[in-house]
Amino acid sequence: MKDTPLSNCERDFLLKAIEDKKRLDGRQTYDYRKMKITFGTDYGCCFVDLGKTRVMAQVSCELVAPKENRPNEGIMFFNIELSPMASPAFEQGRQSELSVKLNRQLERCLRNSKCIDTESLCVVSGEKVWQVRVDVHMLNHDGNLMDAASIAAITALCHFRRPDVGIQGDEVTVYGPEERDPIPLSIYHMPISVSFSFFQQGTYLLVDPCEREERVMDGLLMIAMNKHREICSIQSSGGIMLLKEQVMRCSKIASVKVSEITELLSKALENDKKARKEGGRCGFAESMPQDRITALKMDETSVEMTDVTERAEGIVQIAEASPQMVRSPVVPVPGVGQVGQQNTWGLEEEEEDDDEEEEEEEADECDNSGEEQEETKMEEERHGKEASGEGDVVEISDSEEEDVVILHPETPDKTPKNTESRSHQKGAAASKKRKNK
Repeated sequence: MKDTPLSNCERDFLLKAIEDKKRLDGRQTYDYRKMKITFGTDYGCCFVDLGKTRVMAQVSCELVAPKENRPNEGIMFFNIELSPMASPAFEQGRQSELSVKLNRQLERCLRNSKCIDTESLCVVSGEKVWQVRVDVHMLNHDGNLMDAASIAAITALCHFRRPDVGIQGDEVTVYGPEERDPIPLSIYHMPISVSFSFFQQGTYLLVDPCEREERVMDGLLMIAMNKHREICSIQSSGGIMLLKEQVMRCSKIASVKVSEITELLSKALENDKKARKEGGRCGFAESMPQDRITALKMDETSVEMTDVTERAEGIVQIAEASPQMVRSPVVPVPGVGQVGQQNTWGLEEEEEDDDEEEEEEEADECDNSGEEQEETKMEEERHGKEASGEGDVVEISDSEEEDVVILHPETPDKTPKNTESRSHQKGAAASKKRKNK
């Protein structure tokens, strides 16, 4: 998987910050990131944290046959593994150009500088020698892998203890740590690599570049040096031309940084040796902080509880008034919740529809009642007409609002002439009143 390239905006921002003598993490030009050295439970296991860059080195040994051209010297072997856990740009089981470059630089720094007495690793001349293997694993990549790898490797070699060996005739006996104390390696000096990155064709210089700074740099200079100011190796990459003054300036800066790192390394080794001798916390237990979830015991903190009520009352009096309480949720319709002001969105239309339906029902009832009244009036008129036809019934009505009066006919003993004349007179009088109105 290829690494994600930087955008033009990020590149310009980094270069502009370097021109202004500023760095992303707030460091100065010649400052190293925070360094932490811890050790594992076994001898020869070392962890180095350089900022967010984390490296683990493990040293192991075994008895092998020596080389033909050097029968009296032991063998040193270095291996750097770039796992995908450190960066998605690294591929598993495939050596990249960066891994080959780091391997060669580490061999030049430690093996070619003769920092370890290889003759002391010989057990039987020409037959048995110790092969010391240093495996460096990159756990997290945030720039300057070479410096972290060299510090982890030399620290692990200083911390390593090989088993003691006994020779009786042709037999070689390897004693365990329970039988005899392991023997440390014979180390003459501790070479440490210091990396310098150059920008704008060597105009600007930075120490301990981070991962983003390495992407925009034009060249890299790695100087391996010990605390005696002896240069063990120099390697330049990037294709830029450096002047003699620039190299001398970098070597002076490297001598100061190497002395500081060597002092830190020696102090870490002394603390680990003292802790193992006293039987105290060492290895991973030392690097594990107590305030994590994995801690089994926490230190008890004493709390003063005498004047708690008085303090609480004082705080309540000084404190500001609490904000207005929010009304409880309103549930206007089953399945709908609401907090705060009542929202009728979606419910107004339903209410309007209900009102319209009620009005329509009332209008229908009114129409039905009106029709019923008209039908009753029509039936009354029909009955009146039938009655008038049979018994000469006369209807007198001055207005529409007055009730209809039905006059029953007189007894049949009277003459019909008088009744007819009276009805004609009353009908004429009623018609006159209507005309006057």
